[in-house]
Amino acid sequence: MSDNTLKKTERIVAQGGPGRGPGGGLVAQKATSFSASGRRLVRLLAPERLKVSFVFIFAIASVALAAIGPRILGRATDIVFAGAVGKQFPAGMTKQQAIDAARALGNDQVADMLEGVDMVPGVGIDFEALATVLLIVIAIYVGSSILSFLQGYLLNDVVQNTIYQLRSDVEDKLNRLPLSYFDRQPRGELLSRVTNDIDNVSQSLQQTMSQLLTSILTVGFVVVMMFLISPSLALVALITVPVAMVVAGLVMKRSQTRFVDQWRSTGTLNARVEEAFTGHSLVKVFGRQDEVNAAFEEENEQLYEASAGAQFLSGLIMPIMMFVGNLNYVIIAVLGGLRVASGTMSLGDVQAFIQYSRRFTQPITQIASMVNLLQSGVASAERVFELLDAEEEKPEEHDAVTIDDPHGRVEFENVSFRYEPNEPLIDDLSMSVEPGQTVAIVGPTGAGKTTLVNLLMRFYEIDGGRITLDGVDITEMRRSGLRSRIGMVLQDTWLFHGTIRDNIAYGRPDATDEEIVAAAKAAFVDRFVHSLPDGYDTVIDDEASNISAGEKQLITIARAFLAQPSLLILDEATSSVDTRTELLVQHAMAALRSQRTSFVIAHRLSTIRDADLILVMENGSIVESGTHDELIHERGAYWRLYNAQFAGAAV
Repeated sequence: MSDNTLKKTERIVAQGGPGRGPGGGLVAQKATSFSASGRRLVRLLAPERLKVSFVFIFAIASVALAAIGPRILGRATDIVFAGAVGKQFPAGMTKQQAIDAARALGNDQVADMLEGVDMVPGVGIDFEALATVLLIVIAIYVGSSILSFLQGYLLNDVVQNTIYQLRSDVEDKLNRLPLSYFDRQPRGELLSRVTNDIDNVSQSLQQTMSQLLTSILTVGFVVVMMFLISPSLALVALITVPVAMVVAGLVMKRSQTRFVDQWRSTGTLNARVEEAFTGHSLVKVFGRQDEVNAAFEEENEQLYEASAGAQFLSGLIMPIMMFVGNLNYVIIAVLGGLRVASGTMSLGDVQAFIQYSRRFTQPITQIASMVNLLQSGVASAERVFELLDAEEEKPEEHDAVTIDDPHGRVEFENVSFRYEPNEPLIDDLSMSVEPGQTVAIVGPTGAGKTTLVNLLMRFYEIDGGRITLDGVDITEMRRSGLRSRIGMVLQDTWLFHGTIRDNIAYGRPDATDEEIVAAAKAAFVDRFVHSLPDGYDTVIDDEASNISAGEKQLITIARAFLAQPSLLILDEATSSVDTRTELLVQHAMAALRSQRTSFVIAHRLSTIRDADLILVMENGSIVESGTHDELIHERGAYWRLYNAQFAGAAV
């Protein structure tokens, strides 16, 4: 067996079989444009536009107050410096006399500095003026903090509401997707999009939106304040920014693709883990642990490389920006010191400018540090958007009908269907089933038996012909109305985490306890329930491992009993029960099928001997039809199947 065949077999075994459809699992397609997905992510905030407006207002006010603070604090520095310098000169001397005296002594640099200081000789620090300035600064920073808190509180509400709506949209989308979509998607990959990717979008929005908004506003206000203090120094501070932004942009472009690969690899790895755990017992039975581990290691290595590459590249941005910021700080400090020495700037203005230069590079550095989170969030958003953009079930007509009291006459008229365009499965199939009839569908694996009932349930849309229920084309009916009249018991049982009582009542949530118990007795669930610790209140765990496979199947049959459907579909419904219980259940289902149209898919031909009509399917076509005795008499396909099943042991 080739390696490719071996891997394909592993996947099918782990999933529990190829499923009803084309089967297989496809990984996510190539991600869409980063910028387009980013804009679409921002548009998700539209319903919260009023709160977003207040977020912007509070952010602008908070950043504006914070930007004014250093300029006013510089005034406090000037008061302290002027008092310290003025105390060095005798009282009664004017400022100009002090400057002239310094020049007379040959201290021109000191004289130039004194010209830039608003001091009074002989007068020390004006503590009253200093206290006033400091109180104003405290009030400004307190106000800025309060506004920042309000902004963060509102933004958190906006993000959580947006993610809540996104999860709701995804859940609604999953309910509108055709069964064929789930046939093509590994469950782990789909779960990764619904859980991991949405959580990552939430985390990215929460951490980046507030920081980006505040940082961008801070850069704008700081630039304005720097130009008000000294246009020449402001230009010097801005020169280094374009260089850093170009370098950061190149790094961002390369890391973007790595983040997309990271989350795609995460989904693929989750699918592999989910498959391995779902088919854990089969993996052990066939001794394929080494192959499964090898496949896991390979995909884990791909995830490691993508994650490490994404984090390394995005991590380069912050050191680059910090280097630029520190270089900028040194240049401003040197030039500012020369300005103070020359008397062209006050010490307070230089101090304020240095603070602004740090505040200028700090938000740019913060923006750079947010880039990796932002890229990761948008990459996850792209995967969620791919799910939201997937092709949905064919929409129902606005005048779709619902049959209030169906009798159960089903007719297939020249029905054609195929999973893949180039692989025909059912071609020109026609049959009629009268109300109350029990129709058994038999045939080899892959003949199209389960597909036939899936088409009746409108899990798939037919390619040609039509299917009618009581003369009404099912495509003209509401899917909910159609399916609510059909009870289905599958070979693959499905039970949810809850009590046995709740699982039976899933067929009819408004059923009384008496009706639930009656259905359980009819399906012989009542026999084993009383041996459980809590009876009907026994909680079934996530994998339903605390009851046997046969008991699980009996519970699903009881669920169908309780629903009282007009049409009944039984797909190997007794495959997991013992022979004696199967006989009892057959009698119970015979009562259930009375006055109802029933479709029974069976491989054990002994279970359908009493069917009103037996259809033998091969390669998507009905090759024989009739009662058991008629088909045996014809000695055709059914006769061969029957003899093969009841022949003696092969020697």
